[in-house]
Amino acid sequence: MKKINIRFEQDKTLDQIDVVIRASEKDHSVNELIDQLSRNMPKKLTVLDRNGCPCVVEENDIITVTSDGKQVRVMTTEGVFTAKQTLQNVEGILSSRLFLRISRFEIVNLLKIRKYDFTIGGTLRIEFEGGMETWASRRYIPLIREKLSQEEGYLC
Repeated sequence: MKKINIRFEQDKTLDQIDVVIRASEKDHSVNELIDQLSRNMPKKLTVLDRNGCPCVVEENDIITVTSDGKQVRVMTTEGVFTAKQTLQNVEGILSSRLFLRISRFEIVNLLKIRKYDFTIGGTLRIEFEGGMETWASRRYIPLIREKLSQEEGYLC
């Protein structure tokens, strides 16, 4: 990792903490630092409710994010919302530590998963709290296994 200089600047006009990371380029070290700083800060996603009104959901409340090619749907503990962003953009906003892409059309929250079922046929069934289930694409299973083996406590 590159050398990191940290300094504090007092600014009484601010009512929040503003962190700026300056580097010659956004590389792996910068991404790692950003991830470490934001790890404990829940991210928020602006979505539309069923009436088309904008609202904000916290990533901790998101169960899955799916795309049918035309719309991106965000399923939360409070209901289903629509996102104006693409699935790839939403994936970039959400914490990579908590969320996992399981197909070209779906991202899941690892903390909302109750059970994984790797079948003999090479498929993966994912069961969420509350009984909802989904299936991972075969193409993504090697990436899923790798991610789950890296994250402590996710893979039995």
